[in-house]
Amino acid sequence: MPMLELRHVTKGFGTNPRHEVLRDVSLRVEEGEFLVLLGFSGTGKSTLINLLAGLQTADRGEVLFRGTPVTGPGPERGLVFQSYSLMPWLTVAGNVALAVDAVHGARPKAERAALVTKYVAMVGLSHAAARRPAELSGGMRQRVAVARALAMEPEVLLMDEPLSALDAMTRADLADEIEAIWRHEKKTAVLITNDVDEAITLADRIQILNPDGSLGATFTVALARPRDRGAMNHDATFQALRAEITATLLQAGTQAKAEMRRHLPAVTPRHALPRAYAAAQKGPADARYLEYSQLSKVYDTSKGPLTVVEKVDLKLRKGEFISLIGHSGCGKSTVLSMTAGLTGISEGGIILDGRAVEGPDPERAVVFQSPSLFPWLTARENVAIGVDRVYPAASQAERQDVVEYYLERVGLADAMHKPAAEMSNGMRQRVGIARAFALSPKLLLLDEPFGMLDSLTRWELQEVLMEVWSRTQVTAVCVTHDVDEAILMADRVVMMTNGPHATIGKVTEVKLPRPRSRRAMVEHPDYWGYRSEILNFLHDHAHGPLKTPVKNKDAA
Repeated sequence: MPMLELRHVTKGFGTNPRHEVLRDVSLRVEEGEFLVLLGFSGTGKSTLINLLAGLQTADRGEVLFRGTPVTGPGPERGLVFQSYSLMPWLTVAGNVALAVDAVHGARPKAERAALVTKYVAMVGLSHAAARRPAELSGGMRQRVAVARALAMEPEVLLMDEPLSALDAMTRADLADEIEAIWRHEKKTAVLITNDVDEAITLADRIQILNPDGSLGATFTVALARPRDRGAMNHDATFQALRAEITATLLQAGTQAKAEMRRHLPAVTPRHALPRAYAAAQKGPADARYLEYSQLSKVYDTSKGPLTVVEKVDLKLRKGEFISLIGHSGCGKSTVLSMTAGLTGISEGGIILDGRAVEGPDPERAVVFQSPSLFPWLTARENVAIGVDRVYPAASQAERQDVVEYYLERVGLADAMHKPAAEMSNGMRQRVGIARAFALSPKLLLLDEPFGMLDSLTRWELQEVLMEVWSRTQVTAVCVTHDVDEAILMADRVVMMTNGPHATIGKVTEVKLPRPRSRRAMVEHPDYWGYRSEILNFLHDHAHGPLKTPVKNKDAA
C-alpha cells in the first residue's frame, strides 16, 4: 500500500469558465520515497501538494493517506512552505516549541523540550536558538520552518518550494541538509521545485507536471547517495538525465507558448545616432567600447573606510555580452550600479563609447531584480514612458508597436492594460525587462533580472533575452548567481572574488556557437567543461576571500 495516493484527481478554480489546474491525476508515493514534482509555474504543483496536505479538496477523484481518504490536515503530514510564516516575537526554539506543543502536548514537558533541542540542532541552529526571526538571515529562517515541520515527527514531509527565496549557495547548502535529514529520519518526502539540479540531487523519482495540469514524464534517479554536486557534474549518468529532463521541460514549455502577432518597426533611438569621432575611430573604439579602468568603490563607515570593489580592469567589445558571477557580497551589483551611473565611483573610471560614465542616462538601460514601476500605470504605460523619450522621430503608431512588441515577447500580450499594482512579482519583472529592451540602449545592464522568477519561467525569459540580443547586438553586462544562465548568455564569464576588496578572479571565454538555446547548450561537448570551471571557482571561494587577488591576463 502506498503512503500517499491520488486517484483520478481533478481540481479547478473560478467559474464561467472554471480553470482546471489538475486534470485526471493518478499518482502514488511509496513509503520512504523522495518524490520531486517539477514543472512550470501554473502547472498545479502547489495545488497537488495542498491536496496531499488536506488544505484543499478535489473536485473529482480521491486523495488517500495509507489507504484512508484525506479529509483535512493532520500531524502525520508536515508541511514546509516557500514563506517562513514564523512568529516574530518568539525565538527559534519558541517557534519550534509551538509546533511541538500543538502535536505532542500530552507528552511530559522534558520530552517536548528534548524534541525542540533535537530538531533545532538537526538544522544547525543550536547557536541561534535564543534569537528571534528578525535577527536571522533568510536561509536561517527557512531552517526554522524545516525544524518546525520535523519536530511534529510526521510520517510524510511535504515541501512547497522551501528553497526558492534563497541565494544559490544557501539554497544548495540547505538542500544538502534536507537530503541528509531525510536519509537519517527515513521519512517519506514530497518536494516541489523549479530547479532541475535540485530535483536530481534530492529525488528518488522526478514527476513532471504538464502546463495543461496533466502528469507528464516520470524519471527515476539512480545516482548513488549522498550526491555531491561537483562530482555529479562529471558523471555521465547525471549529464544524460539532466539533458533529458531539460529537453522534456523545454518541449512542454514550447507547446504552451502563444504565437507572436506583432513585428518590431524599424525605428532608431535618439542615443543610437553615431558621434563623428566614434565613426572616425571605429576599429579601436569598438574593441574597447566599454572600459573599466582601476575601478574601486569605498564606503565610509563608523569603523572606517570599507573597500567593496578594488581595481577592476576590464574591456568589452561593442556588442559583447558579459556575465558577472560570484557569491553574495562580492561587489557584482556595486559594479553594475556604478556602470549605470547610480552609484559614485571612488577611484578609477568607466568609459562607454568614448565618454566617461557620469550619472544615469537612457543609453544605459537597467533591469533590477526588483522592478521599479509606477503602480497606478498599466504595463503598456510603464513601457511607453521610456519609448516616447528615446524615439523622437518615430510616429505614435510606431512607438506603440515598439511597446506592444516587447510586452508580447515577454509573455504579457494579454496583460498590457493591467495596472502594475495588480500584477504578481513575476509579471512586474517581465514589464521591467520589456521596458529595457524597448529603449534599444547602447548598454543593457541586468542585475539578477530573473531572480524573482521560478527557474523554468527564467529559462523562457533567458531565451527571449538571447533572441532580442541576437537581433540588436546590444552590449550587455548581466549579474547572476546562476552558472547555467551565465554560460548561456555570455561571450565571457567574469568571476569575482569575495568581498571586501573584491576584484576579478578569473575570466572564462565561452565559445559555444550562437544563436544559443538551453537545449543546444547542454548537448554541446564543451558545456560541461565551462560549467565545471565556474563551479570549481565558486566552490573555492565559498569560505572567504583569496589572500591575494588573482590576476588574469584575459581580464583586459
